Amino acid sequence: MARIPIPHAPARARRAPQAAAASDRSGPARPPRPAVLGRLLPGPEDRAVLGLYLLTRAGVWLTAYCAAWLFPADPGAKRAPSFLSLWDRWDVGFFRRIAEYGYFSGTGAAGSARPDNREAFFPGYPMALRAVHTVVPSWTLSGLLISFFAGAVAVLALARIARLHSPEQAAGPRTVLFLLVSPCAVFLAAGYTEALFLAFALPSWLAAKKGNWALAGSLAALATGVRISGLFLAAALAVQFLVAGRERRAWRSAPWLVLPALPALAYSWYLRSGTGDWMAWKHAQERGWYRQFHSPWEAWHNTWQGAFSHGQTTGYAVMFQAELLAMVIGVLLLALLVTRRQWPEAVYMGLSLWALGTSYWYMSVPRSTLLWWPLWITLAVWSLRRPWLKTGYLCLAAPLMTVLTLVFTSGRWAG
Repeated sequence: MARIPIPHAPARARRAPQAAAASDRSGPARPPRPAVLGRLLPGPEDRAVLGLYLLTRAGVWLTAYCAAWLFPADPGAKRAPSFLSLWDRWDVGFFRRIAEYGYFSGTGAAGSARPDNREAFFPGYPMALRAVHTVVPSWTLSGLLISFFAGAVAVLALARIARLHSPEQAAGPRTVLFLLVSPCAVFLAAGYTEALFLAFALPSWLAAKKGNWALAGSLAALATGVRISGLFLAAALAVQFLVAGRERRAWRSAPWLVLPALPALAYSWYLRSGTGDWMAWKHAQERGWYRQFHSPWEAWHNTWQGAFSHGQTTGYAVMFQAELLAMVIGVLLLALLVTRRQWPEAVYMGLSLWALGTSYWYMSVPRSTLLWWPLWITLAVWSLRRPWLKTGYLCLAAPLMTVLTLVFTSGRWAG
């Protein structure tokens, strides 16, 4: 007798009741995450970047702790100085006095009535310091907190900019690693302006790369309030606007690019109301830090003399040597950007190098490398193709970062 075939239900149909039951047990399905929220919440790569940031911060703090015990101001001391006192160095005092007393109080360093050229420092960071100090009693801790949170924003933005230059998944974290272990990375942790400037400048650049000119101009204006370098960023944004594709350039957005000039104009007007001098900030730099205009070759010669003529103490001489090396790196980077026709980045670097390289001698050029994001992206992208470059960089940069952290936190000149 012939067997009548019985059709079998498809596997999907057989599993349907079980799947439905499981769905009933687990409750209603979650609604999809809003797109805006998805962009704001950190993804896996962002979390990796933040983890790297926290680990390097812990390393800097550990080095500072060792400096307190091993390199005290008094070698015969039986008690180490407080941790916060290690960070109250050099420019930190200027920012605190501005935040506490303003620009025209007449109170100079250590309570002296002699002017201390504080007009050289733009008001953005002191204003942030004053705001945080309303909640945090310690001025030094307030500055450290500003740099800590601003630095986190900066490295997230830097990683996302790096991803625009390389499809490699490791490009973002690698760029951040190179920045965070760079020789002058201690200034990203100290109560200085570098971290806060980058927290505005890098998101501004990222917004420009994506064609959001209103956001780019607004953030660049905040960066200008922190450092004069914001004007160099504004010039780079203008060039980026001109070279951007038609789909990312709308001429009605061009007025946003003027916005970064307003904080500098407002600060100059404010100083004129108190000093009668529109360029009081520039003249304060000339009085306090020898930033009178000199030709680039004169500045090189004077810095070379400071580095190798044995006219300076060894601590200052080695910093002048670092100034020369940093300037060479900056010029090479500028040449590379021009060769690649990366005109916006080349404008930013060119203006930065001109400002740093046309004073009596070089000062703070190594610190300024922290603001040269094309440098860290270039090194990271190169290292992805040449793995030995990462090893070599870390072997050279990490010891220098440790040394400069020890130098700064022990009160020696590292600026």
